[in-house]
Amino acid sequence: MDVIFNQLFVGLSIASILLLVALGLTFTFGQMNVINMAHGEFIMAGAYTTYVLQTAFGTGLLTLSFGLALPAAFLVAGTLGLILEFLVIRRLYGRPLDTLLVTWGVGLMLQQLARDIFGAQNVSVSAPGVLNGGMEIAGVSLSYSRLFIIAIVALVVVVIASYMKRTPAGRRMRAVMQNRSLASVSGVRTRRVDRTTFFIGSGLAGVAGVGISLLGAVGPTIGLNYIIDAFLVVIVGGLGQLRGAILAAIALGMANSFIEYGTTASVAKAGVFLLIVLFLQWRPQGLVVQARRGLAS
Repeated sequence: MDVIFNQLFVGLSIASILLLVALGLTFTFGQMNVINMAHGEFIMAGAYTTYVLQTAFGTGLLTLSFGLALPAAFLVAGTLGLILEFLVIRRLYGRPLDTLLVTWGVGLMLQQLARDIFGAQNVSVSAPGVLNGGMEIAGVSLSYSRLFIIAIVALVVVVIASYMKRTPAGRRMRAVMQNRSLASVSGVRTRRVDRTTFFIGSGLAGVAGVGISLLGAVGPTIGLNYIIDAFLVVIVGGLGQLRGAILAAIALGMANSFIEYGTTASVAKAGVFLLIVLFLQWRPQGLVVQARRGLAS
């Protein structure tokens, strides 16, 4: 029984990281049909932001370094996303394969920029003292750093859900996701909504970078370790569906945890990918399908 509870926590931990990385793609890919391969580099920007603030202010959880890391990473990555949208993406709407190629190139340039600024060697972000170690409940070891990431994910999901349901800007975003043409003729400035969406999606990648920086070294290619899994979460969950992304992240995290137990990490990756292929053969639209509204003919 202890093994089951331990693997459940491991699965929840993996799911929280997958969801944190995939949240931004849920909007940029799901709403705008932009395949942003530079999303991983926005994660990198958030991780390096944490490193810079920690170098300047120290490592305590309640010091300025972690007090500022989450909003600062959101703003840094979000600003990079706005620049990318203004200079490149806005000219490529409706051409997803072109956005894939262009953002892949942009990602390589951002990686090289990180090497020029921080060097080719990885740097470390030290977890605050209160996040070192863990606790044991019913024989299950719970890492404080992973519990902190789970708490970040829960907070981000609540904030995003409230934003989309309770604010005019969030309702406009939902309207564009349901039917872009109808929203446009109804007076919604879809281009402004697109810019806002790209800023939020990119900023969430920066927040993911803060969490991931607690799990290992930070380097120019840190985002590449997560970008493919993030796209799989979005596809399995259903394009543009927050609830679907949450369910998909939990399902994939649990599957990875229990398959890896008794096998290897590589076998678990292959097994999860096979399950995804089989699932999409049965339900290609994903777990949650957006109800779309159209004009009556």
